[in-house]
Parts: sequence; structure tokens; C-alpha cells
Amino acid sequence: MEEKKKPKKIKRKLLDKYRLVILNEDTFEERLSFKLTRLNVFVLGSLISVFLITFTYILIAFTPLREYIPGYSSTALKKQATELNYKTDSLQRVIAMNELYYSSIKKVLKGDVSASDFNKDSIIEAVRTEASDVDFAPILEDSILREKVDKEDKYNLFESATSSTNFVLFPPANGTISEPYNLKEKHYAVDIVLAKDTPIKATADGIVIFAEWTVNTGYVIIIEHSYGLISIYKHNSALTKIQGDLVKAGEVIATAGNTGELSTGPHLHFELWNDGYPINPTNFIDFK
Repeated sequence: MEEKKKPKKIKRKLLDKYRLVILNEDTFEERLSFKLTRLNVFVLGSLISVFLITFTYILIAFTPLREYIPGYSSTALKKQATELNYKTDSLQRVIAMNELYYSSIKKVLKGDVSASDFNKDSIIEAVRTEASDVDFAPILEDSILREKVDKEDKYNLFESATSSTNFVLFPPANGTISEPYNLKEKHYAVDIVLAKDTPIKATADGIVIFAEWTVNTGYVIIIEHSYGLISIYKHNSALTKIQGDLVKAGEVIATAGNTGELSTGPHLHFELWNDGYPINPTNFIDFK
């Protein structure tokens, strides 16, 4: 009997009706009144809670207000961070490439370059082996084309000025060579005796990639030319060009001097490098 009364008692408490009255405190006039039960209040409170939770979720998930809540980040900030990350990575690669480039220039300035030894016989033998498998017999179309091109070149009075066969090196200065090019002693240059302040000229068209003072070799200027060629001029008394300048062949780029700890008198220390290897300037330039 007690177990049956207990559910009825709970049911009665939930369904018992109550009256909520709103009175004017001064006149005790009844303004509003509501008939309520505990069950209605519970259901209404649950619906209001679900509505508030849903509204708050939508407000945070789909509006910019979420940026003001700790733990949430802005979409624009994420995009900027990603772009900056890519730019930083690109800059790091450029810096690494520049460091390699400048380190190679430093090696050229210091003369710290090791000569590579090649087995000439093995290279020739390999070329012959590969060439033996190639059929060099010209086909009919190729022969006709060659004959046509030969005729055009024969009567062509204006050859291309940019051809590598027309690439000429001018002497940076004329004088007596006091110390010649010597690969064994790592003297990758020719030293030309000159009077102080003699104009030093660019040996070919190019761009200045280095123009600074160094302790050992004084004022140094380096020019990058076409076909992987680099020319270096050391021990100058002054420079007339700066890094990034475009120069023409024969244009004055410096004046001869006696600067740097390794200099023993007014002269020009002139070097030529091709694809990272030193070459003898006297093979291409007449300094007399």
C-alpha cells in the first residue's frame, strides 16, 4: 500500500496547480496571474535552456563574435600566418642560395680553389664508345636544310653581334706583367705594373657583383659577364662603380693603386674565372 501511495504522491505534486499572482505593492491590485504546475515549470525551463544553448552555439560557430572568446582564432589571422610561413620559407631558401653564392665569391677572392684532375683518356674512350652507337649519316631533309642555311650565311652581310664567336675581351690596362699566371703556386692572376691612378677598364660588358674594400687586397671590384665569365680587379686606389651597376667593355671602373696588405707597389691584380675555374688571362688578352 505504501509503494502505491508513493507514485501517486509524486504525481500529485507534479500536477498540483499553483497560482502565480503579480500585485501592485502599494494598492495590492492584481495585475497578472498564471496557473502553473511543477511539471509545466520544468518543461518550460527545459525548453528555454535548450533554446539558449542552441542560440549560443549558433552565435559562436557562425558569427565573428567567436574571435573574442579565448581559445578561438581569427580566420584572417590564420590566413596571414600561413602566407607569412610560406614567405619565410621562401626567404630562407633565397638566403641559403645567397650564402652559397657569396661563399664562392669569398673563395675566389682568397684564391682558395682546388684544381680538379680529370682522366682525359677515360673521357675520350667513353665518348668514342657512345659515338660508335650513333649513326652520323645525314638524312636527305637535313642535307637540304644545311645547304639552304649555308647559302643564307654566305650572302648575309650582318652577322649577329651577340654571337659567342664575337665575344671579345679588352685589356683592363696596358703595362708590363710583373708576375704571370701560375696555377701551381695558386696565383690565379696576372700582376700588371701601372702608374698610380691609371684608369682601369672593364674587360667586357657585364654587371658589378662586388665592389668593396678588403684588408688583404684593398679596393676590389668583380664583374660578371656573359658565358659564365667573371673578371676580378684588385689593389685599386679607388672604385668608380658600385654593386649592381651595368658596365660596358672599356668603361672605367677603377683607378690603379697600392692598397691592401698583399700589395708591394702600384699595380693591377687581374683574374679571369669561367664557370668557377680560373683561366690564364694572357691566353685571351694582350696587355702590351
